[in-house]
Amino acid sequence: MDNYYTPQEIAEKFKVKINTVYKWIREGKLKAIKVGDLWRISETELKRFVESNN
Repeated sequence: MDNYYTPQEIAEKFKVKINTVYKWIREGKLKAIKVGDLWRISETELKRFVESNN
């Protein structure tokens, strides 16, 4: 089972602003799941994102 991260956690991990993470989600670069009002990014998706941007 995957761990899930918040956009804030992703922003801190990559040392970018949270708005950048939301931009990646909007542009489809980073797939996220919306749970109620909250966005979550799976660990599997995060690994795919990192590999595709290296």
